Amino acid sequence: MQDLKQLVNDINKSFLEFKTRNDQRLRELEQGRRDPLISQQVDALAREVQNLAEVKSRLEHLETQLNRPVFETGKPVESFDDGERNQIVNKYLRHGENALTADEVKQLSVDSDPQGGYWVTGQMSRQVITKVTETSPMRSLATVETISSDALEIPEDIGEAAVGWTAETGVRSETASPTIGVRRVPVHEIYAMPKATQQLLDDARVNVEEWLSGKIAAKMSTTENTSFINGDGVDKPRGLLTYPAGSTNPGEIEQIHSGSAGALTADGLRSLFYALKTPYIRNARWIMGRSTIESISKLKDGGGDYLWSPGLKEGEPQMLLGHPIDRMEDMPSVVANALPVAFGDWKQAYTIVDRAGVRVLRDPYSSKPFVLFYTTKRVGGDVTNFEAVVIQKVSA
Repeated sequence: MQDLKQLVNDINKSFLEFKTRNDQRLRELEQGRRDPLISQQVDALAREVQNLAEVKSRLEHLETQLNRPVFETGKPVESFDDGERNQIVNKYLRHGENALTADEVKQLSVDSDPQGGYWVTGQMSRQVITKVTETSPMRSLATVETISSDALEIPEDIGEAAVGWTAETGVRSETASPTIGVRRVPVHEIYAMPKATQQLLDDARVNVEEWLSGKIAAKMSTTENTSFINGDGVDKPRGLLTYPAGSTNPGEIEQIHSGSAGALTADGLRSLFYALKTPYIRNARWIMGRSTIESISKLKDGGGDYLWSPGLKEGEPQMLLGHPIDRMEDMPSVVANALPVAFGDWKQAYTIVDRAGVRVLRDPYSSKPFVLFYTTKRVGGDVTNFEAVVIQKVSA
């Protein structure tokens, strides 16, 4: 593993070279000239800085994981630390229900809900959730709630109280009262169905739980994250980018035009920054895709300063106008009428709802000689505070 300090030095060196070449490119454009070679060099350097910044972020995350204390908790009956129960789950995954005794079936069923079915150990369930969180940026940004029903209901203000001025002896008429509504975030079923041969499962060297949790996490992370951004809310979470533009009515998200046809501009990004209401600025973060970050890295403000910084110190993330950037590859690229950039306080703006538990049903019949593991999890997501986020729309 490359030393983080050396990696930071490499980023500094590459970023300085990138700025020098990009400044040269901008000067030539101002003079009405365009050198394709310099443009290619600038693009290559921009990608190099992006790659280094990504590697730095991953190494810092890995160091954090390695230094994190071991998770400890109490050990209630049938807890996820129960080695005997883990062995029973492995026995079920390898050989099926018929290999279990009545007592073992009872132990497996202890966490099942009224729908029935076998549930994986709490430890495996937590591993799935953890891996999905690591690979789905929206989960690390938004509020995540775990429930035991089919929906999360969140009270919300839908009307403000009215006040008025009056003289000492003036008439006091009735004023409007505040009203409270409920925003409902239902959960939807997401599934994966990895398969393995019975020969693989019989191999005692294979950790079936680890293999299965990895397969589930890989499938669910990409599927979930796409829905959190673009989902239509039909049998899946409602995505951030699916709401109409506006700032007046409930259910609208303010969109700020970039100010240039088919491109982002420094002025457009500043307008987006200042469109977010003050209470949300402190914890606000940017989300966008890799190609969008590359485009923004070449922009300068009116004073000649770059808006973007790759994180030139150890532990510092990529920054734009003083706020962190999180890469979200489900955000669209920069084209006319696209919505490639969003800025907001995501803990306030978006809520992800998990229905407790991950269920695995073993199917050795449908795809012989393979054994299918039909794995389900119920999850929902929706915008819960529409004024806590603003979106950049690329002008047509």
